[in-house]
Amino acid sequence: MSRFLFVLFLLLASVGGQSCRRMVPADYTPTADQISQVVDEMNELMMHDVTNPPLAARFFAYALLAGNEVLAQSDSTCPALANRLHVPLVVPRLAPNGYSPQLAALLAMLQTAGKLQPSGSELKAREQKLLDECRHRGMPAEVLTASQQAAQQTAQAVLAYAKQDGYYRISDRPRYTPTEGEGYWYPTPPGYFAAVEPYFSTIRPFFLDSAGLFAPAPPLAFAPAKGSGFYQLMDSVRQVGNSLTTEQRQIASFWDCNPFAMQDQGHLQVGLKKMSPGAHWMKIASIACQQSRASFGRTMQVHAVLALTLTDAFICCWKEKYRSNRIRPETAIRRYLDPQWKPLLQTPPFPEYLSGHSVISTAAAEVLGFYFGPAYAYTDDTEKEFGLNPRHFTSFQQAAAEAAVSRLYGGIHFPDAVRQGQYQGRKVGQLVVQRLQHAQHSPQLVAQHSHIN
Repeated sequence: MSRFLFVLFLLLASVGGQSCRRMVPADYTPTADQISQVVDEMNELMMHDVTNPPLAARFFAYALLAGNEVLAQSDSTCPALANRLHVPLVVPRLAPNGYSPQLAALLAMLQTAGKLQPSGSELKAREQKLLDECRHRGMPAEVLTASQQAAQQTAQAVLAYAKQDGYYRISDRPRYTPTEGEGYWYPTPPGYFAAVEPYFSTIRPFFLDSAGLFAPAPPLAFAPAKGSGFYQLMDSVRQVGNSLTTEQRQIASFWDCNPFAMQDQGHLQVGLKKMSPGAHWMKIASIACQQSRASFGRTMQVHAVLALTLTDAFICCWKEKYRSNRIRPETAIRRYLDPQWKPLLQTPPFPEYLSGHSVISTAAAEVLGFYFGPAYAYTDDTEKEFGLNPRHFTSFQQAAAEAAVSRLYGGIHFPDAVRQGQYQGRKVGQLVVQRLQHAQHSPQLVAQHSHIN
């Protein structure tokens, strides 16, 4: 009898143990917040590598495109973008089941970024941590393996697509030399860095037909003589810079986002690593998705579309920058008005016209307004790690307008570069929204999120 009870006890313990194991959710899926976490880790590597702003947007774009296209095959809230691009992307058809779409999407992001970013190998640890977490939460081994395979297939297709965009051919071009003569851009102190990405406009856009699609009005003709229009531009920047309010200084600093900043400390120059302007807007997208409790699919789509838009905006802007090749306010004002004048912010190493912040911020606001509405209020705390207080906005458009004017307050752009930058950015953003609105595969999504005028 005692032996029978002992065996019965073992059986009950075994059943109980199996029951406890079944309580671990075998259908565990990663959360939407993990998309933002991967984006943040990509950004950390970019700051470590001092990745320039246009290239940072390109890295985000391909990584998020890979994640989006994995998810699009099984999630109606995340429509495919591959067939909406100017040059369509062909991705392999994944098996209809057997893998976790969310896990595969995150892995595709990490694998794509890992191959593109200079320090991308460091993302391997993040990939392993993600797999370990899913395993610990009960995801079956066969699902983990199938998810890795699905991610790898898609990442390989996106990486092949990226290799064809023309960026790798830039290294074959001659080294850029600043143009001699008055009125042209020339490297500025304290670093006197070489021109950043002078050929970025030659790479293939995502949504745009060409880099020159939304060319702005030509900049005001260079004429430094007193009374000329250009003289008035110089004088306006000088006067603004000499009479900044505390609020204007805070705005300029909040939107600085200069990965190339250097600071003089005695006989030393210390580099200050900051996020790029595109990364700032990616973080704003994360804030909006988290605040609105967006689903995994919606969060992936918002980040992917924004990243593609930012890259196209940089392509357009950089074409005009190196076409007009206009002198920076710092150089012009010191040479023709006041030799001792200094801007509040450090001047970035590329030509002045157009204002890049104005272009990419206005484009980003159009896209985010499409998804979240034209009056979406939020608090931007993305600059806290750099010692700057959060700022509250009643819309993405308000934030974009503040980002644009911050370049005038910072003393690094003329007023017309800000205005025309906003024009170009608005056009880029509106074109992207139109492409999304005309998507035949998701009429419900379009009807729900059509906010553009």
